[in-house]
Amino acid sequence: MTSHEYSAGLAGTPPHEERRLSVILAALVADGTRTRIGIGELVAAMQDRAFGVLMFVFAIPNVLPTPPGVSSVLGAPLLLLSLQLALGKPTPWLPQFIARRSLPAAEFGAVVRRVVPWIARAERLLKPRLEVLARPPAERLIGVVCLLLAIVLFLPIPLGNMLPALAIAIFSLAILERDGIAVLIGYVLSAVSVVVVAGVVYAMVVSAIFLLKNAVGWL
Repeated sequence: MTSHEYSAGLAGTPPHEERRLSVILAALVADGTRTRIGIGELVAAMQDRAFGVLMFVFAIPNVLPTPPGVSSVLGAPLLLLSLQLALGKPTPWLPQFIARRSLPAAEFGAVVRRVVPWIARAERLLKPRLEVLARPPAERLIGVVCLLLAIVLFLPIPLGNMLPALAIAIFSLAILERDGIAVLIGYVLSAVSVVVVAGVVYAMVVSAIFLLKNAVGWL
């Protein structure tokens, strides 16, 4: 999809959809005046929706298989963001060394063009309902759960990144669309994530004890 097509789509966007994540990302791509897109610019563009946007941006790459170490790099900002959400901060604060980071506009546009159609499909399924679960003060509980998931994501646990990252991504979209049903789905997926990760850790510990016993027996 070209920038012209994005702009044409934005021109006919209904007012109630103007602040959807897919629309705002598309607008950033369609703006040909930028040579680079910075994280700080994303925060400024999203305003009060910045928590959901940034958490989604840092979580979604971990849903797919990534090289070793990537989950730890992306998990660090998630730790900071989810902690602030749990503390009830109205807007996120990021250290300058993170806020100043940027991508060339062309690379950012390429990523957005691939991701936006999927975000748009999710947005069509989401809508404001049971909003009490997706607004303050309930957002604090979401922040606590996301903080625990971010800790799991940050640790080098095999298979410990995909499910927690997916749960955080769902929570992010739920906050953005004020969808309490999506929040409940996020809680269920979080519980499944904890069970799976606990099983992996248990299997690793049992295997380590078994190998240690065999090693001692050989001595």
